Amino acid sequence: MECIATFDTTHMALYFEKSCRKMGLKVKIVPVPREISSSCGLACSYPCEDEEQVMSVASEKSIEVSGYHRL
Repeated sequence: MECIATFDTTHMALYFEKSCRKMGLKVKIVPVPREISSSCGLACSYPCEDEEQVMSVASEKSIEVSGYHRL
């Protein structure tokens, strides 16, 4: 299973990816899947088992995540 975080802005998506990678998490920028809408069109995928850590990084860095989705 793959997990996706979506964002309202491209800046937040890029900042999220950079911040998570600095923490050693496997995060990559991907296009938002058709079934999920986002105004910027970018999302970040990550292993679902890392979701707690990913959410923690977003909270610590004040990154505005529109939503977390499991595909």
